[in-house]
Amino acid sequence: MTAYIIRRLLLIIPTIFGMMLVTFVIVQFAPGGPVERVLAVLAGADTGAGSRVPGGSQGGDFGARGQQGGAQFDGSAAAKYRGAQGLDPKFIESLEKQFGFDRPAHERFFIMLWNYLRFDFGRSYFRDVTVLELIKEKLPVSISLGVWLMLLSYLISIPLGIRKAVSDGSHFDVWTSGVIIVAYALPGFLVAVLLIVLFAGGSFFAWFPLRGLTSEDFAFMPWWQQVLDYLWHMVLPIIALGLSAFATMTLLTKNSFLDEIRKQYVLTARAKGCNERQVLYGHVFRNAMLIVIAGFPGAFVHAFFAGALLIEVIFSLDGLGLLGFESIINRDYPVVFATLYIFGLLGMIVTLISDLTYTWVDPRIDFESREV
Repeated sequence: MTAYIIRRLLLIIPTIFGMMLVTFVIVQFAPGGPVERVLAVLAGADTGAGSRVPGGSQGGDFGARGQQGGAQFDGSAAAKYRGAQGLDPKFIESLEKQFGFDRPAHERFFIMLWNYLRFDFGRSYFRDVTVLELIKEKLPVSISLGVWLMLLSYLISIPLGIRKAVSDGSHFDVWTSGVIIVAYALPGFLVAVLLIVLFAGGSFFAWFPLRGLTSEDFAFMPWWQQVLDYLWHMVLPIIALGLSAFATMTLLTKNSFLDEIRKQYVLTARAKGCNERQVLYGHVFRNAMLIVIAGFPGAFVHAFFAGALLIEVIFSLDGLGLLGFESIINRDYPVVFATLYIFGLLGMIVTLISDLTYTWVDPRIDFESREV
């Protein structure tokens, strides 16, 4: 097992390198960039979702510096960018140097990798804060959504899936399958809007808050009231975000248990006099749960770092999903690459933990002789 763990850890290095290289190359050919973003803001031509440079003070600083150039537009640096008319070429060159674009692409890539190996992710282009501080600021929202989504989906879906497998074909199985299929088919953002209309003061009831993770007077509440207020705010976002995950996990658990229940060793256990509970939890459970554990890394990454963008926007939750979207729109490359690196690294580590959990659930599985 030790050799397998070492091989998997070493495999992380080329995987991360390839992931970062592909992303870096795509970014080089993508239209626009941080310099263009600043110039568009200065020219007043930037509209839509990315119509602001985060951290308005810096945008104002760019504007003041840009005005120093008067109407000059003769330099090759300025001529590279549309919307640079009227700006001093030296100002454009200073922007390129500030963003690191005065260096060749390959040099910038390897400098970035060296810094990332030391977990030095630099500072945001458009916010006066380091990337790690920015991620830490947004992380509580994503942790809240991810932890509750994982807990509820597993605590509800696994028992429900087992019950559906045991009572396969019954009325309970049929009507719950119908509910699950409908829940899976509904988009999360549509459910979020429906919940707001029904229960957050949209048109009918005002039982739940419309936005945020806590109330405005949260800091002045006693601790027990803070807990209740936090849970009160989490109800609607978790329901909207978790329906599809809940449906997927339930059907996965049911089908896995059905496959195991129909195998020969179950008939043998029953013939030896084991009751249904002993058969189900003493023999079937370990084998059936393997496929559920196999899906844990994907479910973990999805719960924490994906699929929450629209939910965060609808419920005004400022988390990692919204941060990633804004960073891509605003071409804030340090944030984009740092989040990709951190989440990719975390995902591969969680996958390794999942493999190790296999051996804990079923000691017969041996990864030592398996080729990576």
